Amino acid sequence: MEDQNHSSQQELMVIHATLFRMGTTSLAKAYRTLGYKVHHGVDDVRGNPWSLIEKAAEATWPSIPGATKRQPYTRKDWDSLWGSKYDIVTDLASPFVHQLIKAYPNAKVVIVQRDFDSWWPSFRSQLLTTLFSSPLVGIGLFLDWQINGVRAGYAMRKVHFGFFGAKNIAEIEMKARETYNRYFETLRQMVPPERRLEYSMGDGWEPLCAFLGKDVPDIPFPRLNVRRHSKGRAARRNERIKVGFWALALLGIIVAIWFIRS
Repeated sequence: MEDQNHSSQQELMVIHATLFRMGTTSLAKAYRTLGYKVHHGVDDVRGNPWSLIEKAAEATWPSIPGATKRQPYTRKDWDSLWGSKYDIVTDLASPFVHQLIKAYPNAKVVIVQRDFDSWWPSFRSQLLTTLFSSPLVGIGLFLDWQINGVRAGYAMRKVHFGFFGAKNIAEIEMKARETYNRYFETLRQMVPPERRLEYSMGDGWEPLCAFLGKDVPDIPFPRLNVRRHSKGRAARRNERIKVGFWALALLGIIVAIWFIRS
């Protein structure tokens, strides 16, 4: 059912305007049930277009640490990233939603906003801790790049620095609430009421289907939570980082002994 409503003129048909840890997994499943072709980054972390996402971050926020100078992304650039392949993109596109609304003016917009005080601890523990928790994380990102050719961590660090207008984790923490408020205020200023749906988790199929012009499925609305799986994945990743760290440390000792003896 996933592809039956996919348009021949491929472009983003719906912009899912929310942030990480705001029910994106459940909505991704719901959109797929309604026949849309959906990109949901959690489903295939290694298969994501990380180099393009990193470039998008640099083009969108040119002052972020370590950015290569780039021209602002155009509709063609967003098409090459997501728009020519999918009807909807969820979690990984959330920091770029304002840019996507400008690039796809005909797309409908679904806004999902979770209360800041309940959302922020979840976001911080699942996203920020994974990216910035200790120097070992940096080593893990380096090894993932050098050994596996995956720049996911570098891309996500740049995305977060850009989105929060920060240079380090302390600035992200300091600017969190202000950034959250501005993000949703700007959304509502950009999109007229007739082109947006204010959706709350728990509303079920009816308002979503009415807004998108779809029949209501005869199945319960998806209620998925990846927190437990994310914790397991983070634990496995941290274990690989520790192994990599000690491997590098051992290599450093061997090189030092060789240098002294030579």
